[in-house]
This record gives sequence, C-alpha cells and structure tokens, in this order.
Amino acid sequence: MDQVKAVEDIISPTLRAEGYSLVRVRLSGSRRQTLQVMAERSDGAAMTVDDCANISGAVSPILEVEDPIGGAYDLEISSPGLDRPLVKPEDFKRYAGSEAQVETKTLLHGRQKFRGRLVGTTNSAVSVDLVDAVGVLQIPFAEIINAKLILTEDLLRVARKRDG
Repeated sequence: MDQVKAVEDIISPTLRAEGYSLVRVRLSGSRRQTLQVMAERSDGAAMTVDDCANISGAVSPILEVEDPIGGAYDLEISSPGLDRPLVKPEDFKRYAGSEAQVETKTLLHGRQKFRGRLVGTTNSAVSVDLVDAVGVLQIPFAEIINAKLILTEDLLRVARKRDG
C-alpha cells in the first residue's frame, strides 16, 4: 500500500468522528517532505483556522504512532477553498453546474487539458460542456489526474449564501 493511501485509511475514521471529511492527501518535497491533509466540515460550513488546529490535534498523534511516512515530514492541514480540487466521483456530481478545469493522463481528442461546465456523471465518467468547443465531452474518471473548480461569480455567490 502506498504512503498516501495508508494515511487516508488511518486518518479518515478520526476525521469523520470529529465532523470532517477528507478531501485529499498529498505528499510532496524531496529533502523534507510535506504531508498535506485537505479536509472540509461535514456540515458544509466554512473551515476556520480553529478547524485546521482541531484536525491537526486529532490526527498528529495517530500519525506518530502508526508512522505511515517512515521519516521526518511537516504536517500541513488545509481547507479546499472555493476553487477546490475535485478528487472523487461524488465531487463532480456535487458540483454539477459549476465550471471546472480537468487534466487527463493521456490525450483525449488531441489534448489533455479541458475547461467547461460540469453537466453530469456516470459510474465511470464525468460530462463536461467545454467552453472552447461545441458539445459535451465524456472524460473517464480513470483518466483524470487533476481537476478543480474555477473561481467564478456563480461560485462566489453560492459561498456568500452559505457563509452569510
């Protein structure tokens, strides 16, 4: 099992118990690695600095005991923000109607980067209405290496309603 998957498996139950859901885990850096844990509140409210501190306090002892990284690293707790990454198929479904940028492993229709409105999902793909082409493209989840929401006025309006 790779280190990122091990971290996800180790900390997910604790995050759920504390009222958060895991968005993404990333391990980066060469000399001194950084373990980024990105989470959001399960109740949909905006993340605060206190939330990040709570998460750090809850997962740090578990990571020390389990030691899935096997060396020194810096733990970074963050929230997804408005232009959040889309990681799981549920993310694409949840944000249907929003504009996103999607990058694929291999060429699809001669390219690897796509921008458009998320219009739906199937069990194996997301449908994106491309801004620079006519029509909707089906992008298999297995092909996606990076995807994130694009900060737009619509996204800001939804966030203001939620926080306000």
